[in-house]
Amino acid sequence: MNRREFDASFKRMAIDLSYARGSVKEVAEELGIDPGRLSKWRQKDSSPIRPTEGLTDEQREIKRLQKELKEAQLERDILKKAVSNFSRGDGRYTGS
Repeated sequence: MNRREFDASFKRMAIDLSYARGSVKEVAEELGIDPGRLSKWRQKDSSPIRPTEGLTDEQREIKRLQKELKEAQLERDILKKAVSNFSRGDGRYTGS
């Protein structure tokens, strides 16, 4: 059995998406990886999480919309990467 390896950009996207969604399990299942692996990546992650305390309602709404946009962009990037990986596969997948 071959061990899957993930590059830094995939890990970064997975970590960011898990923070954006607030669910390690949901993101891990969606990406086809073990939730424990994603949790370990998050523990090793050094990116600070910015609190929203002391913000006006408008600032909170902007933060929420930015988070939603970032999540959509991350999903798009992950899907692009997946399509790229499947497109250059080993020829066994025929799509039918």
